[in-house]
Amino acid sequence: MYIPAADKLTTELQTAIADLRQVDPRVGLFRFATIGAIVLSLTALAWSTSDNILTFVGITAITGIFYAFWMLCSHDTVHQTLTGWSWFETIAPRLTTWPMFWPYGTYALLHRLHHGWNGIDLRDPERVQWTQAEYQRVNPFLRWYVRHQWGLDIFGLGGIGLIIKTLTNAWKLRTVLPQLRVQLWIDLAGILVLQGGLLAFFNARGEVGRYLLFWLILERTAGTIVQARDHLEHYGMWGRTGGYQLTQLYSCRNLDTYPWVGWLMGGLDYHAVHHAFPDIPFDRLPAAFDRIQAVLQRHGLLLMVRGKGYLHETLELSQQPSTIGAIDPQDLRGYHYLLRV
Repeated sequence: MYIPAADKLTTELQTAIADLRQVDPRVGLFRFATIGAIVLSLTALAWSTSDNILTFVGITAITGIFYAFWMLCSHDTVHQTLTGWSWFETIAPRLTTWPMFWPYGTYALLHRLHHGWNGIDLRDPERVQWTQAEYQRVNPFLRWYVRHQWGLDIFGLGGIGLIIKTLTNAWKLRTVLPQLRVQLWIDLAGILVLQGGLLAFFNARGEVGRYLLFWLILERTAGTIVQARDHLEHYGMWGRTGGYQLTQLYSCRNLDTYPWVGWLMGGLDYHAVHHAFPDIPFDRLPAAFDRIQAVLQRHGLLLMVRGKGYLHETLELSQQPSTIGAIDPQDLRGYHYLLRV
């Protein structure tokens, strides 16, 4: 496959999407406020039926689904593409994620490393797929985990697993990015203050046990959705292709889904487009996708991958565990071979 000069191709891609980078704060604010209103309304409804445990659990589980989408707004704020208002995108994501013990500031710094290292550097803090060398080094129990990673991560580790992974990677990479030390302390202090206030409030009402149950149901439900999204975006896609832009376009998975699902997911169904151009707001990613595909087609390059939806791809990929193998020097795309485990 012939790959044109990186500078020329990058310039053409940049020109194609140049007018799609403007953030309309009304669009992002509407999404954040609408989903937030649903979460708060369902929360109030759940607690109004707290005398009926089954109803409480059911409504809380539905709340957790929408809470996951509300938390996903924090991904946009990392890139300053939700509203474009710096003050809002600093305060809002912390207020919505700290109640779930999510270290937002730490994640924001690691996520920038992820964008720079995806498909390029195996230290990528959001890499979900193991390498073949890593798989061979570990004990039988961890090999079993790799073979069943999807189910264990999504339904077992859930949100708690993502929190532990984020904190672990922050500690490992603290020398690479010294700001991580400060952010870890800020997140820890914010979470403790916020959770301390919530526990004091529910303790005064004699409902600490019910609050802990409420939190656990939210963590299980929201964690399932966020873990599935985390795996779908990159699993089986690792590899370097030409320059940085092409690497991002080919090492991420786009998903074909309903527009309303894409809206709830904040455009992450066009994940390859987002990775190549993280400053494009979520509502303009579909248009960017079409334009980028046209540029790739014009140059005779492979088109971006587009999976068959969240559920289909989750079921398909979870049944095909694989690891990242060695680079094939004969492969002009620079992909790593994916080896079945």
